[in-house]
Amino acid sequence: MSEDKTEHSQKKVDIYRDTPIRYLGYSNEVGEAFRSIIGAKLVWSTYGLATAYVLADTFSKTKEMYNETKHHKMQLKKTIYVASDTLIWQMFASVIIPGFTINRTCALVNLILEKNKVFPSSIRKWVVTSIGLATIPFIIRPIDNLVDDVLDVTLRKLSP
Repeated sequence: MSEDKTEHSQKKVDIYRDTPIRYLGYSNEVGEAFRSIIGAKLVWSTYGLATAYVLADTFSKTKEMYNETKHHKMQLKKTIYVASDTLIWQMFASVIIPGFTINRTCALVNLILEKNKVFPSSIRKWVVTSIGLATIPFIIRPIDNLVDDVLDVTLRKLSP
């Protein structure tokens, strides 16, 4: 049992994936869910926050690989590979695909509710936002897995 604790305690914590900082990557999905209430300008600022998170994670992983391979002849190739893999994975899995998915989900729900005149405009906006927010937890893992699968058969085949 103490051996398990030792292994667990030695596992390095990735602040960008194992702590609440990870939720910054979801800020654009939350922004998209609130689009009908907060407007496009504030939604774009949530994309800025999510992109800053992606860039910080990319910088962190790149610096870590650079330092780990300091005296290795493949240092530059490995560092560029890690930077590319992290940036591409994070942009697609944290920003582009989820943002698009929540945007289109909310637009479809709004269209259906507006066409059927189910709720007045003020309530409809909150229903759309609520459905958008409720969708987020269900799309995260499938999108992450999809991006992993695509990178596994493309970029990751070039791993040095």
